[in-house]
Amino acid sequence: MKSIVGLIMGFFAVVGLSQGGENLQGTAPSGVLDGVYVQQHIPTKKVIAYAHLREADVMWSKRVWRKIDLREKINFPLYYPTEPLNDRRSLWHVIKYGVEQEGSLIPYKILGDGPLDNQGQFLYPIKPPNGNTKDSAYRSEIDALFYTVKTEQKYDEEIGDFATDENGDPIYIDIKEPISAKDVVQFKVKEDWFFDKQRSVLDVRIIAICPVVNVYDSQGELKGTQDKFWLYFPECRYVFQNYFVYNRANDAQRMSFDDLFWKRQFNSFIYKETNVYDREVDMYEQNGVKALLESERIKLEMTNFEHDLWHL
Repeated sequence: MKSIVGLIMGFFAVVGLSQGGENLQGTAPSGVLDGVYVQQHIPTKKVIAYAHLREADVMWSKRVWRKIDLREKINFPLYYPTEPLNDRRSLWHVIKYGVEQEGSLIPYKILGDGPLDNQGQFLYPIKPPNGNTKDSAYRSEIDALFYTVKTEQKYDEEIGDFATDENGDPIYIDIKEPISAKDVVQFKVKEDWFFDKQRSVLDVRIIAICPVVNVYDSQGELKGTQDKFWLYFPECRYVFQNYFVYNRANDAQRMSFDDLFWKRQFNSFIYKETNVYDREVDMYEQNGVKALLESERIKLEMTNFEHDLWHL
């Protein structure tokens, strides 16, 4: 009798989770359980609340900008899989779902009518007018973030050749292609480090995150990279918390993307700190090695500050 009740409960658990759509982990789109048990912990996980912080408690703070290079092995859980699986997604696909389908994340454009927002100042939000997510102007702006448009000569399958108009000139058409997770090479992160005298700890909180993708020319040759948009990280946490991150040691003990950022299980380097000139490290340290050494100097400076507080 208990086994029958357990099967019924498991069935309704799978059905209930499958209605959540993208948030379901471990179940195929057909509703079939792709495993031996229903994975409920991460898909239903709640966000860990930040400790309460008052202005009077912050006796020192510094803002820095980092780059997370997805080519580094430790950062592979953010990059792979390049195509969505039943039980996990890459961070790019999670962000795409939150912005494009769920609409719970608000992207902030980097190019606007005024100055460039390349520092994550949240100047140009892309919001649907009056909450209408089907608005054509809004959809075109969202599509521009996740798709590229390529112009190619139209091929006529009936004649087995490229199509031409009545004057014999070639006919070109625009083809919309999604930006693949393979093209996301970095994530930029803006964060604040501060010393909380109430708890006597040096703490950090991520403020914004920005995906950086490869850009190609019409011939498919790599031109460089492009910052796509900024996201408000405290808002992202509510989406990141419900998606698994790969665990190399144990598939039964995976954490969420929010846990990964909370535990700082990624490698990065500082490319900017707050300064009077508002310049990045590579603007005054042109050599690549010297720029990395400057990044380490900034990191060491923050570490020494915490250690010096307890020096007697």
